[in-house]
Parts: sequence; structure tokens; C-alpha cells
Amino acid sequence: MGHDPNARADLEGLKALAHPLRVTIIDALSTYGPQTASMLAERLGESSGSTSYHLRQLEKHGYVHELAEKGTGRERWWQRVQAPIYLGDDELNQSETGREVSRVVMREFAHHREQYLRDFIDRGMTELSEQWQHAASLNMANVHVTAEQLEQLHHDVHEIIQSFVERHRGQRVPGSRPVLVQFYAFPVVDGEEIPADGSTPTTATTTDSAKEDRA
Repeated sequence: MGHDPNARADLEGLKALAHPLRVTIIDALSTYGPQTASMLAERLGESSGSTSYHLRQLEKHGYVHELAEKGTGRERWWQRVQAPIYLGDDELNQSETGREVSRVVMREFAHHREQYLRDFIDRGMTELSEQWQHAASLNMANVHVTAEQLEQLHHDVHEIIQSFVERHRGQRVPGSRPVLVQFYAFPVVDGEEIPADGSTPTTATTTDSAKEDRA
């Protein structure tokens, strides 16, 4: 997920995706590669009828497609469409419906990313080889910057990650395994912004008019 000024968010498509199991299916296909409805059902603890139904809905809105050359009459293989899901489009966020479906999708993706991270922290040091342990990295930093400086960081990191992903997309070579690449950089919501005149920031209070503006 990210921001691309040339990309247009599709409200109907996001509304179709804003379902916990559908986000989970997209995440599983992204992480583990092509699978059948039965394989997804076993992995996710669902019925194959349920995963098959949701796969068809995802296909309808362009999120997945069938690998016809790999399937049989009984088993259809599905793959995540190799295109990013962009959220945060200005036009989409002008409506409460658009904002809500974006929040649902982002929360679900964030939930799965957190699960992967926790699993790595809990089991990575005992179940992964020393080589993979050294290759992994968890970095955090706190800094005070302007919105323009943060946007520049997003641009720079996006270029690096996108180049890395494009070089290795679809790779299934010996020694490779699924790897999750994450980058978070966002303002602390309850932090205080330094005023433009350099004066001491004041803690904002909620007024009646402010409440009306948000309604």
C-alpha cells in the first residue's frame, strides 16, 4: 500500500476487498504464492466453499486471476495480480464510505503484518538458520521532521524497495523463501507540531465547532 499520484483508487473495488477473509486471502497469495481454494482453506482454517466464493469475488474486481495452465478440471490455481493496492487517494477520502473502507483494508493488512512480525520475534531465533537471522533486520527510530521531509523519506525508501521488489518478483530459486519487507514512517497523532513562528506549541482542545467540522 502506498501513494502514487498517477493511480486512482476504485471505491467499488475497495468495498469488495474490505472483508477480513478477502484481505487474508490476498495476503496469503502475496506471501506464499499461487494456491488453490482447498490449499487456502487448509491454511486459513476455512471451508473450501468459502475460499472459492471469495476468490471469485476478488477475481471479479481484478485482485486475483486464475492460472489456467496450472489447474485441472477439479482444482483451479489462483494468483495475486501483480499490482499494488493504493489507499489514501484524495478523491476517495472525500467520502465517509471511502475513508471507512480504506481503514478496514489497512487495519486488516496491518493485523497480518503484525502477526508475521510477532511470529518472527517469537520463533525466528530458534527455528531459522544463523544466515537468515543475520540477514533479517528490525530497525526503529524517532525524529522530529516536517511533512515535506517525511514525504521525501517516503519517496526515497519507496524507490529502493520498489527496485528491489521488481528485481526479484516471482523468484522461486533454490535457497529463497518468502520475505516480508515493511517500512513505517508516520506522524505520532498525539504529538505536538511546532508552530511556524517557533513559539511553544499549545495542546489543542476540542471545541463545539471542531466537533461540527468533523461530523
